[in-house]
Amino acid sequence: MDPKVIIIMVFSYLYALFEILLNLRQRSRGKIARAGDRGSLWALYGLITLGYGLSFAIGATSTGRMPNWNAFFAVGAALVVTGLFIRIQSILTLRQFFTYSVARVEGHHLIETGLYKMIRHPGYLGQLLIFLGTATALSNWLSILGMLFPVSLGYLYRIQVEERFMLEQLGESYQAYRQRTKKIIPRLY
Repeated sequence: MDPKVIIIMVFSYLYALFEILLNLRQRSRGKIARAGDRGSLWALYGLITLGYGLSFAIGATSTGRMPNWNAFFAVGAALVVTGLFIRIQSILTLRQFFTYSVARVEGHHLIETGLYKMIRHPGYLGQLLIFLGTATALSNWLSILGMLFPVSLGYLYRIQVEERFMLEQLGESYQAYRQRTKKIIPRLY
């Protein structure tokens, strides 16, 4: 097996461990006032797992392989680093209001600083860039599609659930925020 594939797989497991540990830490500290996840977290986990499985299985073959493996590995690594930066910044901006499940924390109010000035879900943007970077580093078009299709479906559902919940919880202030910002890509979507 190519050493670059091993590097990508090791990073993926380390990133998953980081998210799991952050989730456990957040659960031990969180004071959830109201939950409204509707199974979106488990659906997202399942679709991410499917995306990784497809991406790695396809990436291990020569079918769909792109030329210039080193260039795509570098582009993928840059996307991963950018995604990690965005993900961590969004978590730090939310601080005590950050949760893995769709929930309202005691004392919750709308955060409109940092990346949240422009988009409503920068943490998800960061994660999508990490997944895109991981698949791109495999230098395989089919691997990228295998990763992004299920993962994107998971995030589309998750965003829909979260937006409905936030609108119920924060009312007019969240509706006004939605009108001023985009969901995940500044000025586009």
